[in-house]
Amino acid sequence: MSNNKTSFSLTEDWTVVVFGFLIIALALFGIKIPSPVFAWENSAELLEKVVNADNLLNVGKLFLWVYANAILATKALGKDVSATIKGFPIVFILTTLALILAGNSFLKNWNLEAVIFSLTIGLIISNFSSIPDWLRDSLSTELFVKIGLVLLGTSIIFGDILKAGSLGLIQALLVVVSVWYFAFWVSKKLGIDEEMAIMISSAVSICGVSAAIATAGAIKGDSKKLSYVISIVLITAIPMIIFMPIIAKALGLSEAVTGAWLGGTIDTTGAVIASGSLIGEEALKISTIVKFSQNVLLGLAAFGISIYWTYTNNQSEVAKESKPTLGIIWERFPKFVIGFVAASLLFSFVISGEVISEVKGGLKSLQGLWFALAFTSIGLETKFADLFSSEGKKPLYAFLIAQGFNVIVTLGIAYFLFK
Repeated sequence: MSNNKTSFSLTEDWTVVVFGFLIIALALFGIKIPSPVFAWENSAELLEKVVNADNLLNVGKLFLWVYANAILATKALGKDVSATIKGFPIVFILTTLALILAGNSFLKNWNLEAVIFSLTIGLIISNFSSIPDWLRDSLSTELFVKIGLVLLGTSIIFGDILKAGSLGLIQALLVVVSVWYFAFWVSKKLGIDEEMAIMISSAVSICGVSAAIATAGAIKGDSKKLSYVISIVLITAIPMIIFMPIIAKALGLSEAVTGAWLGGTIDTTGAVIASGSLIGEEALKISTIVKFSQNVLLGLAAFGISIYWTYTNNQSEVAKESKPTLGIIWERFPKFVIGFVAASLLFSFVISGEVISEVKGGLKSLQGLWFALAFTSIGLETKFADLFSSEGKKPLYAFLIAQGFNVIVTLGIAYFLFK
């Protein structure tokens, strides 16, 4: 008689779908997600709003929320939870520090998002001190990223775009398709590997950080390459916020054309809003519509990229001998994409607007936290030499060339549609 025990475990992609939807379900059933305040302008506000007893209590509740999810998800994956139990609190504390830094109004104006502070803090620690094995073993980067991506689906609302009109969606489609293929072509011409080329193309053409993260998840991309792409996206957005409105005024563009141009080229939603605000209300409205339209396409793009990558990069013996079957494609297809799209469809066509308005704030903050936790983890397991190697110049050149193309093409499309 055998005494062997069969332990149940899920694949990582199904685990994030299950836990992502568990979080969504709890929010929909009225379980309030703690939303600590991290915004502050000066030291007095820091003490009054952020570092006070009530807000720290909310931070503690949020910690318990994500800590329980991390432990249970690790267990569902069939992994030893001891490293997560010991290491996750350290990652959370470092991430909280990053969120506080990103909450400063001066830094917000420069579009320095929490993920860049998370990455920087992790990099400083990993490069100037020795990371113990138990902490390194607790760094579940992909798990954190993919749970965040499933939650991101709740903010991609198709109805918002349909109400806003068709022009923004038409521009988004034209820009995403043309810029994506141009960026991919340039990357390949410069000898960049396909994995990095796809991440760069998605980041430039769709919606910056979120697109890069979603694409990396879809193709099981290297986290170091993802860090590099996101760093370029965030750094490039800063001069674009400042100079594009100046150029628009010099060219005598209308607010509508300017807004469409900004929304189609600047790679992060926060930067689009900041730049559009410098022009006027109409520019802000149009730029937001166009950016939201591109965000909606993220789900479709991630789905298409997943199928392409699964079909062309299957290294199993069966795939080498013949074309991959639908069964093989399904086996390797990243299931978290299904969770992302399902969450978007649920919040677009099933959940009422009243309920969405009640839960979206908590889900949005939780999504941002999972991304920040992921980038703290990436920083802790990365060396500067890996992130900024001499090989990094080609991806930088590819990104800048593609962004230049994006700026010119989008201006032409925006002028034709919104003049």
